[in-house]
Amino acid sequence: MDHPAKPALLTDTKPVGLMPRRNRPGSFPLAADITLVHSSDLHVDDDPHQGPYGEDGTTGLRVVLEAARSVDADYVLLVGDIFDSNRQSPALIARCVEMLADAGRSIVVLPGNHDPLTSDSVWKRGGLDRLDNVAILGLTHEQAIHFPGHDLEMWGHAHVDYSDMVPLRDPRPRTARWHITLAHGHYEDDGVVPLRPSWLISNAQIDATRSDYLALGHWNRAAEVGTGTTVPAFYSGSPDLARSVNLVRLRGNGTVIVERMGIELPA
Repeated sequence: MDHPAKPALLTDTKPVGLMPRRNRPGSFPLAADITLVHSSDLHVDDDPHQGPYGEDGTTGLRVVLEAARSVDADYVLLVGDIFDSNRQSPALIARCVEMLADAGRSIVVLPGNHDPLTSDSVWKRGGLDRLDNVAILGLTHEQAIHFPGHDLEMWGHAHVDYSDMVPLRDPRPRTARWHITLAHGHYEDDGVVPLRPSWLISNAQIDATRSDYLALGHWNRAAEVGTGTTVPAFYSGSPDLARSVNLVRLRGNGTVIVERMGIELPA
């Protein structure tokens, strides 16, 4: 089988995040670099008139997994609205199960406001919750998952229904060398009257996570948010509009580098 060409880093931008932040000295031993691919808002759907990809509603998931494979990422972070809704057919779910099982790396999912963990949630059907390499926060893992090989913990509050909630409430204390937060919601700068009143995320809440990286979903455009002084917080944007994923490198020396990496979408 031919392997897809390696997606290029976007040439019209510099690295969108370079955080020379070190973990607490002496707390944990240094380790090899860790590579994450972060995406969100794939809106997988089997209605060709509903999703952004026409006949193949799994396109967004496929291109994100191909991008992760091309850089041999250790982890893929899928931060909400992976499915356009919970009303998906068994055939589509079966295709996604196969794609995720064949991804060849660990995948951490945070259900969003389009695909929340309701009683009829797509995440509870068809075997998505039984894949060995997939952790679904709020379902297979209550709030967090720890990967001891990298001393890496990822945590987040899943959407469990369609009502309002605070994505970054009750920040989890830091217990591992690497501390990654996932959140699906709308960022507003402190003091600004919010244009969208639901699922709000503030600068103070971002800083309170004390994360090495905050992976955000809900916006279709890629953006860095927050104060930029304490926690690197980034929306990946949706594959169809951003035409990229976020490539995050946790360096063995304790620094974090974030870049946008272009992806190939079918014409």
